[in-house]
Formats: sequence, structure tokens, C-alpha cells
Amino acid sequence: MMSRPELSLKIGQIVTEELERQNSPLNLLQRRTLITDLINWYVEDTIKQTSSEVPAVPVPSLEKFESRPYPHPKASQKPSTIEKLASSASGTIEEAKSLIQPKVMDRLDISAASKLPKEELSSQLGEIVGEILFEDKLRLNAPEKAAVIELILADMLGLGPLEPLLADEAVTDIMVNGPNQVYIEKGGKLQLTEVIFRDNEHVMNVARRIVAHVGRRVDETTPLCDARLADGSRVNIIIPPLAIDGSSISIRKFAKQSITLDIMKKQKNISPEMATVMKIASRSRLNILISGGTGSGKTTLLNALSQMIDHGERIVTIEDAAELQLQQPHVVRLETRPPNLEGEGAITMRDLVKNSLRMRPDRIILGEIRGSEAVDMLQAMNTGHDGSLGTVHANRPREALTRLENMVGMAGINLPAKAVRTQIADALDMIIQVSRMRDGMRRITHITEIIGMEDDIVTTQDLFTFNFKGEDEQGNLTGEFKSSGLRPFFLPKAEYFSLGKHLMDAMG
Repeated sequence: MMSRPELSLKIGQIVTEELERQNSPLNLLQRRTLITDLINWYVEDTIKQTSSEVPAVPVPSLEKFESRPYPHPKASQKPSTIEKLASSASGTIEEAKSLIQPKVMDRLDISAASKLPKEELSSQLGEIVGEILFEDKLRLNAPEKAAVIELILADMLGLGPLEPLLADEAVTDIMVNGPNQVYIEKGGKLQLTEVIFRDNEHVMNVARRIVAHVGRRVDETTPLCDARLADGSRVNIIIPPLAIDGSSISIRKFAKQSITLDIMKKQKNISPEMATVMKIASRSRLNILISGGTGSGKTTLLNALSQMIDHGERIVTIEDAAELQLQQPHVVRLETRPPNLEGEGAITMRDLVKNSLRMRPDRIILGEIRGSEAVDMLQAMNTGHDGSLGTVHANRPREALTRLENMVGMAGINLPAKAVRTQIADALDMIIQVSRMRDGMRRITHITEIIGMEDDIVTTQDLFTFNFKGEDEQGNLTGEFKSSGLRPFFLPKAEYFSLGKHLMDAMG
């Protein structure tokens, strides 16, 4: 599958080659009309073939689960004419770029060019590329020339081969596994792309460009690095010798459209009643922990909950790589710092949590609780900083409590287990469990309240759960968000904010 502009480029190249071979004279308008007719014919023919081959609703069989879940199409079938065309065209453009780029760099003042607006630099590049094509008698049509200029621009100003993937809003994750393998996540599913780098050094150049923007470095002495792109996308980089098959770059893209609880409700990530309860919980200044696996949508949910925070409050956010998108006017964003070459000067999450308590915050938001900072966060929640939010990696609400207990132990404080659990029960009000399910959809599976202590056990009650029922013909999971019908333990807090009646209505 390719977009119409890509199809136009490939068909245009075939038409040009065939016209030249047959020495057929066609003017520009006739050529464009021919290409348009061919595209329309191809698209209509493809739709007819697809519609005529629609199978009956498949009956689930064991073979489906014994085969690979998501095979790459090229592994099981011969490439189509269009796929051959795409690979040959991209090969032509890459070959032309490798010939032209060194000569462009010789004629261009790089330091001055980097300060120009992208449009002006593109125009200047167009002139230089045109001159080089004429001098070297290289033949490229207009779309190919434009593609070469875009690739050179991406190498100079952006992230090279990754630029088209960053521009695609449907792509949520980009995973570079060495120079020859780039995966993306679209709609919750992983796909292998045709994007490749020249070699390992090309990947390293892109990695260095990313970390240089945030004042960090990646080399043999520091082969691990967390960073962010200019648009706020989160990046993790790991290079050889730790990454055996070449440098690995993982990009969690920054969503241009901020997700709200209302949007999540429309997307069926949550039920309308759950959205209401979560809005009331955030408004009522509950201390909330968001629990979930990697890529389950914890940060997205944290952003959505934070939109309920009053604009008159002072918020301090603490993250390893800043990616939260808070809409409030009074936000102080803090970010950890790695050690320098001598191994000194590191500022940890725990240092920032301690410092934030001296900054008169109304709410403290931790991007992710993963270590000894859990102690300071719990103390902050217990000492008047209610309404604080944080995320943790765990598969169930009860596991999240266990992880918190273990992280308190990492601080080296020798407290009895009951004392730690009592502090957790006193500090936390609610755990929201979010999960990315096998159909790619993120759903909130539990909204769980923390009630208190019974002997040595932290007691909880589920307000809402997601009950899985089955799978429809399209492979989407079906189920229902079920209310427990219990009286919420935080009802007195909700009543203090005049939201008690709304809360009970939502609970049914």
C-alpha cells in the first residue's frame, strides 16, 4: 500500500522510460493526463480485485495461532509490479543523492545554510542540484529531483531517512535496529518499513544530532542516552558495544493533538461513566498512580488527567526526558541530568523531588516512578501536596502497590513492611490501570481505590473494570466497562468540591 503521490511518482517514472524507449513525443500536459488516467485505472482495478476477493467471515482455527501473528507481506508472496517499481525508484533516488550530495556540500556554506529558513534553503539547493545535474549529464525527472532535494535537506536539518516517518501522524513509535531495519508502530501494530541508512556511521550521526540539541552526548563512554526531539518526542539511544547489531534509536512520537478524557471516551478507551469519575477524581485532588506496561498509554492518560487541574495552581513536573504537555499557565518543568565525563554532576529524580518540595508546589507530577524517589514522592503526598500524579510500570493495580513497596526499599531505608504499606495506603487514593491489548487498542482495565489497611494488607476496591468477551470479524476485541456499583471511598472529598451527586450518578 502506498499513497497517491508515491504511486504518481512510480507510474511517472515508468511512463517517462517507456516514452523515451519508443521515442514517442508527448507534451507535458499530455504526459500528465496519461499518468492521471493510469493511476485512476490502477486504483479502480485494485478496488475491483479486492472487493471480488473478499472472503467469508473466517472461523477462528488453531492454524491462525500457530502461524506468525503479523507476517511481513514480502515474506509470504512475490513482490507486485508496484512494489518492484517502488524499490527501483527509491534506489534511483538514493543513488542520485549519493552522487550529488558531496558536490552540494562543496558548493554550500554549511554554517550559513543552517541558519536559513527551510524554504529558502530548499530553493538554493534546487538551483545547485540543477547545476550539478546539467554538468554531470544526469537525467532526473521533476519528482525525482524534488525527492533528492528533500533527502539532502533531511540529512542537513533533520533526522535523515527518519523525517518521512516523523511527518506521518499515524506513526506513534519509530524503532531503528541498526542501519538496515526500521520498524514503526501504526494502530498499535508493528510494521517493517523500507527505510534504511547508508551504514552504522549514518545512524550514529543522526543519534549525535538528536542528543546535541538537549546538551547530552552519546559515545563509547556513555553508550546509553535519553533525549527528546524539538517537538517533544521522547528518544532512547543505545550504541555499540552495548547494542551488538548496530546503534538502536527508539522514538516515542509527541502527539500533535492532545488527547483528552472526552476523546478517549469517543475512541472507546473508556466508558462515559469512567470519564466522569476520573474527571471528578482529578478535580477532587486525589493522589493518583497510573499503572501500565510499556507503550500502554500511561503518559497520554497522565496528560488527559492533568487537564482537570485548576489553572490557579502551581504545578512542578519531574521527568527523565521532559515530554508532558500540560496546558496550565503556571508549570515548572524539571528534568534529570546525567553525569559528566568524570562521572560527576548527575542530578537524579530523587534530587529533583526533594528540591521541588522547597518550590511551594500545589501539585507534583512525576513522569515515571522507577526507583528510590518513591520515598520522597510518598512523603510529599502525605504532607499536604494532594492531587499529585505519577506513573509506574506494572500489569495490575495490586502489582503496582508491590512495586512501590519494593522501590521504597531501594532507598536504603530500613522500615518494617507494615510501616511502608501504611505510608502507601495513607498517601495514595487511586490506581488507574491502562493496557494495550492485542488488537492494538489501549483500554483502561481497572479504576481501583485504596481504602486503607487491614492487618498488614493494603485494602482496595475496584470502581470499574473491563470485562473481555470475545473478538469480532475484524479482529477487534469486544467487552464491556463494568461499574462495581460500590460507594466510592473518596465521596466525602468529592462532596467537599460539590461533585458528590455527579460521582454517585456516574457509579450508577
